[in-house]
Amino acid sequence: MKFIVAYIVTAVVFLGLDALWLSRFALDMYRREIGGLLLERPSLPVAGIFYLIFVLGIVVLAIAPALASGNGWQGAMLAGAVLGLVAYGTYDITNLSTLKNWSLTVTLTDLAWGTALTAVSAAAGAFVATATNL
Repeated sequence: MKFIVAYIVTAVVFLGLDALWLSRFALDMYRREIGGLLLERPSLPVAGIFYLIFVLGIVVLAIAPALASGNGWQGAMLAGAVLGLVAYGTYDITNLSTLKNWSLTVTLTDLAWGTALTAVSAAAGAFVATATNL
């Protein structure tokens, strides 16, 4: 039950913050920097698949080991930061190395955002899962 709580909390935090980021802060940058690569509208079903899988990765690779080792939300935050850096780095650095007109600005911004977003989401999920004592 603890990991179901962690998954739900992590998903809500991750999706909520990412939706805010994408709609309020980053959209203009993406349009300016890589506008020719963007779809008119993102595919929400495909995005949903990403969120389901990535949140599962946060729970399995960051939250569960942190809770098992007794490192709590702080350990989950650190592991989440590493996971976010690796995952977002894989995407952005591969794009930077293989796509014409991929933006260094987008790469650096995404790396920072993915690292912070995954860290905060993992910490929130671990904190609530521990606090609920289920």
